[in-house]
Amino acid sequence: MLRHSTIPLMRAWNSWSDRPAEMVFLPLGVRITPVLYSTRSKTTSAIEPRRDTVRLGRHAIDGSLIELETDHSGTTVAFSTTKTDPFAFRGSWNGTVSAEWGLRFWLTLAISSDGGEVAVHNAGRNITLLKVGTRFVAVTTADAPVQVTGHDTIDALRADFEENGYFYTATRKTEAPVIGLRFNLEMMRQGAYAAGVADSAELAIAKAQACLAAGAPAEIADAQTGVFAGALDAMRDVVAWNTIWDETNARPYTAVTRIWNLGKFAVWFNDQIFAALLAGVFDADLARENMATAMAGATPQGNIACIVTSNDAWVDRTQMPFGALVVWQLYQRTGERSMIQASYDALVRNRRWWQDNRDPDGFGLLSCGTSDVGEGLYKGTAFGARNETGMDNSATHDEAIYDPVTRTLSTFDLGLNCAAALDAEMLSKMAAVLGNHDDAYEFAALAERHRTLISETLWDESRGIFANRQRRGGFVRSLSPTSFYPLLCGAATPAQAARLLEHLSDETTFGGDFVLPNATRDDPAFADNVYWRGRIWPNVNYMVWLGLRRYGFMAEASKLASQSYDLFMKSWREDRIASENYNAVTGEAMDQGDTDPFYIWAAMLPLMATGEIVEFDPWTGWTVRNAGHDVALGPMLSPSGILRLHIEAAILSMTLNNRVMLRTDLQTTLSRIVMTDGRLACTIAPVAAAGYIDFPGLDIGDILAVRFGGQDTGYIASSQGVRVKIAESAAERRLDIYFYLTDVGNRGSA
Repeated sequence: MLRHSTIPLMRAWNSWSDRPAEMVFLPLGVRITPVLYSTRSKTTSAIEPRRDTVRLGRHAIDGSLIELETDHSGTTVAFSTTKTDPFAFRGSWNGTVSAEWGLRFWLTLAISSDGGEVAVHNAGRNITLLKVGTRFVAVTTADAPVQVTGHDTIDALRADFEENGYFYTATRKTEAPVIGLRFNLEMMRQGAYAAGVADSAELAIAKAQACLAAGAPAEIADAQTGVFAGALDAMRDVVAWNTIWDETNARPYTAVTRIWNLGKFAVWFNDQIFAALLAGVFDADLARENMATAMAGATPQGNIACIVTSNDAWVDRTQMPFGALVVWQLYQRTGERSMIQASYDALVRNRRWWQDNRDPDGFGLLSCGTSDVGEGLYKGTAFGARNETGMDNSATHDEAIYDPVTRTLSTFDLGLNCAAALDAEMLSKMAAVLGNHDDAYEFAALAERHRTLISETLWDESRGIFANRQRRGGFVRSLSPTSFYPLLCGAATPAQAARLLEHLSDETTFGGDFVLPNATRDDPAFADNVYWRGRIWPNVNYMVWLGLRRYGFMAEASKLASQSYDLFMKSWREDRIASENYNAVTGEAMDQGDTDPFYIWAAMLPLMATGEIVEFDPWTGWTVRNAGHDVALGPMLSPSGILRLHIEAAILSMTLNNRVMLRTDLQTTLSRIVMTDGRLACTIAPVAAAGYIDFPGLDIGDILAVRFGGQDTGYIASSQGVRVKIAESAAERRLDIYFYLTDVGNRGSA
């Protein structure tokens, strides 16, 4: 009997619950939960971030490494779990700081199952065995526990400690729904345990004992060293820690945060698609799961709900339509057509809904609103309408008036309209891949019409910037970084784009050491420093960065990426804080009480940093950049397999599935990379000095043609592969190599 049979095998043992030190074997619902007890305070802790001090450490997506430490009543305990077998894991603890006599501080491993099956402890063999259906789970420990107790629930175990203290022995049992293996930090300051799953008791016991005896595996390598060190590691940890199990809907998903108490589950549309974008850097399955969770908010009316939680559903409104952008990026990163197909219909309905329900004058530009459906909180109010931008209390909404007749705000929202134009553009690309040619034409035309209206209607010539505007009047005074979103959707003319750059660096508006503030520094709202009034938001920085790259403003994009990385690392390196938003004056993360310390989209700040090296750009595809700086980056997903990139002494090497596929000394950008069966190709940006590109292992006898700039070109062959020499040039050029399908082609495919 499997309770949850759809979880990929390598992720089955993981930190699925709101207790991050608790390991859960999700298919069987078996839990191993550390519980701490302090005699000094007479309190217990199940290590819950909402109640306890917890520092979340490294966390592999598949749970192969998980680290954290917690403080309870002044005593600090570090935990680590590792696994090399999907059916077994090894855990350990280390009491690093003691605030009381270790004999009085207890660490209990609580063994239980969601079905309430009885666990049995065999003291002679130091084994606790649990049978769920036809399967067995065995748990063993390096040292025998001081005491073994039995309880009906984990809460009952905690109550036993808190009511009776650590001397109490009346709850000793060897059979119970919850078996507590009790240790203290005097006798077992350090300890280890292991669990194994098998189809017989003896096999499960042998697996657990072997896992324990094997010890901890070798230290895993850092995911990113050199330039922007730790960026990819941080993204991985934020995604993995926020990935939990939604018991209500029987699904895994990456939550906005595992710390906020928002009910049994909570899904915001934009937050969820950004979670999918981040998960897709590492794991295609997890990206799909997150997109499915986002698409589950699709309503019969056509829109995708703004938020759905166990307590409420805001179906009367939605959020910015960035879904097609994320799906297109996931398709580029994975090369999987299914990424598009799974979400396409819901996203098409959502985009058409916008045009049908949020353009009350039929002009073509959109206004935020709240429809007369559902029973969501704030329905039919100005605040409810603002929710559609996600920037709820932004000063850009201060002049907007809610019209109860049209159920919309009085303003054209710039950010919303840019997102809508981009959404149509990406839907056109997606439709073309799926062969839906009528849709492709429809959305391409809609995107072009929308871009024209943005450029002509929402450009404030007097200030030289894009801004929100009253539908029947002038421009809104307050600005936000959405003023740069016309770059993202391609709406800015070259002249408009050039003027935008002046505002980007102006320290009286958007420039400064910490960027980008979500109110200009000269706006009275900036001093409020509350949510969208003056603070820095990672998702906004990311969109502006993408827009700068689209227009070829690479230096400005790189500067924004570097500043965003520095901002993130300021709180991450020492405190492991990944904040929902940041102070734009000090860069502090937690100076406001309503800011979450471990929010999913915080990882979009280091995402820009990795994207400066390896990116899957919405317009130029798979891109790598050699800026000459030493870096080691990976593993991450690519359309051709698991990718690692290494730059040393200005030589770039790209490895796919553990085999070097490309090496070059060109200090430039390679884009539109293709590495598939029978073809290797890339577009080479301008190069200032001649160099080479090597394709190791490519055999001269397999080559059909090598074309450079559309012309046949020569190459050098050796036992090490094929080398193509590249002359300096001020223009970009295309390199294509065609070869017979042999081992070379196969090793480059996904």
